[in-house]
Amino acid sequence: MTTYVLIHGAFHGGWCWKRVAQILRTAGQVVYTPTLTGLGERAHLLSPGIGLDTHVQDVMGLLEYEDLHDVVLVGHSYGGMVITGVAENCPERLAQLVFLDAFIPGNGQALIDLFPPEMAAELREQTNLEGEGYRLSSSPPEIFGVTKEEDLAWVKPRLVAQPFKTYLDPVEISNPKAAQIPLTYIYCQHPRSLLKQFVESIRMNKNWQFWEITAGHDAMIVEPKKVSYLLLKFAM
Repeated sequence: MTTYVLIHGAFHGGWCWKRVAQILRTAGQVVYTPTLTGLGERAHLLSPGIGLDTHVQDVMGLLEYEDLHDVVLVGHSYGGMVITGVAENCPERLAQLVFLDAFIPGNGQALIDLFPPEMAAELREQTNLEGEGYRLSSSPPEIFGVTKEEDLAWVKPRLVAQPFKTYLDPVEISNPKAAQIPLTYIYCQHPRSLLKQFVESIRMNKNWQFWEITAGHDAMIVEPKKVSYLLLKFAM
C-alpha cells in the first residue's frame, strides 16, 4: 500500500478529492484528504491571521498524529505552496511531491508573486473592497474548468472565500534534504491556464517527472480517472 495525502487548492476543501480518493482506495491505497483551516467544512474558522504557515502546520499535524511516512504528497493549484512548505519542514516523511496543475514557488516567493502584475493588483483590490482586507472571494467554478451540470451542482455551493494572507506569505526554501525528494508535475492543458510559466522550465528538467493531460484546472473533479491513473504510478 502507498499512503497518499491530497492537498486541495484555494477556495476548495478536502471534499474536492472525493472521486480520486474513492478510486485510489478501491485500488488498495491509503488516502487522506485534509481540509485546510478556514476552508471547506472549516470555513467557520476563517480569520485574518490564517496564512500559509497555518496550512503547512495543518498538513504537518496530520503527518505527525497519524504517524505517516513514505507519503506521496499531492498539491493542487495553491496546494503547491503548501506542499513545498511541508517538504521544507519534514522531508523525512515524504517519498514524493506531486504538483497537480500547481504553483511552484521559488525561495522567498509568495503566491501573489506568481500572478501577472495586473491580476495581482485586481486580487488585492477585490479583497479590500469585498473581503474586509482578508477574505478573497472565490471565482465561479467555470473558471476552474467545471462545466457539467452535475459537477456545477456539487462544486458551486462548496466554494468559499480564501484567507488572503495565504497569498501574501512567502515560502522559505533552504533545507537540502527537501531538495532530495522526487518531484512530479501533472500539467492540465486548458486555454485559461496560469501554469504555463512552469511548464517549459520543468518539461525537460531531469529532476522532474512530467505528465500532461487534457483537463480543466479542477482535474480531480472533471477527470478523476486520469488523475488517479497517474497517481497510481507511485504505488509501492
